[in-house]
Amino acid sequence: MNNKLLTVGTMAFDTIETPFSKVERTMGGAANYSALASAIFDVEQAVVSVIGEDYPQEFLAPLLQREIDLSQVELVEGGRSFSWSGRYLPNMNERETLETQENVLTRYTPKISAAFSDASFVLLGNLHPRMQLQVLEQLSQRPAFVVSDTMNYWIEHTPEYLDELIRKTDVLTVSDQEAFALTRVTSLLKAVEKLQARGATYIIIKRGEHGAMLFYEDKRFFTPAIPLTEVCDPTGAGDTFAGGFIGYMAQTGEISFDNMKNALVYATTLASFCVEKMGVERLLTLTKEEVLRRLFCLKELTQFEIKVV
Repeated sequence: MNNKLLTVGTMAFDTIETPFSKVERTMGGAANYSALASAIFDVEQAVVSVIGEDYPQEFLAPLLQREIDLSQVELVEGGRSFSWSGRYLPNMNERETLETQENVLTRYTPKISAAFSDASFVLLGNLHPRMQLQVLEQLSQRPAFVVSDTMNYWIEHTPEYLDELIRKTDVLTVSDQEAFALTRVTSLLKAVEKLQARGATYIIIKRGEHGAMLFYEDKRFFTPAIPLTEVCDPTGAGDTFAGGFIGYMAQTGEISFDNMKNALVYATTLASFCVEKMGVERLLTLTKEEVLRRLFCLKELTQFEIKVV
């Protein structure tokens, strides 16, 4: 098994407004957040996406500097790149989408090169599930580990594609609200049971500031989020989480529930950095040393010896 990682998702312009700040047409998209997070680990990584002629070289440079293969990023001549605009409410837990322009994404079909058709680790970022499935169809062999993400829009509008995707996925990552929408129940554990019945092997429930949960058969694991003094921008935290999770799995190469516990803790730690600055700004300066220091802070917060009396 190789440690090649294929990261699939959008590369976009994001316009983000929070109660504290605003940035316009900054570097965004699921693929960018995930790939930058995975680059903390020692993995051979390629990004699969599409951009227009308006996409600046300065957005590609950080990925190239981290030796991420961009040969499968399709450039559409004369095309305009995917863009998203959103505003966060004062509680920072809710946001409203102001505008989404699919542009080059509208007619996009992912194309996988021969060099990465044998990738053992695949992250299917938030895209139309038909595109996610098209990626799997082009691989020369069944990957050892497939992680898939989705959102409420696809849950509502493309349920048949999503059902097929879940069956072909090793790890499904969704928020608790997305799990409720997928299963039409409001109990988290019942939602997990229903997703397992639909073919999801491992399930990660992302709960933002309330941490994350991992489920496999009758096993469960929980990690809290790292307490932060201030949250600047939650955009991309879930994608950063997914990239950190699969990056750890690709570097270690051990596919087991116990190893995924470690991956979950790393993912949580990386996501905590993402929210400290606007857009991808914090990920661009993040070092392995900073990640390790915060990782051990999380350990100190959560580990203790139970004394039975």
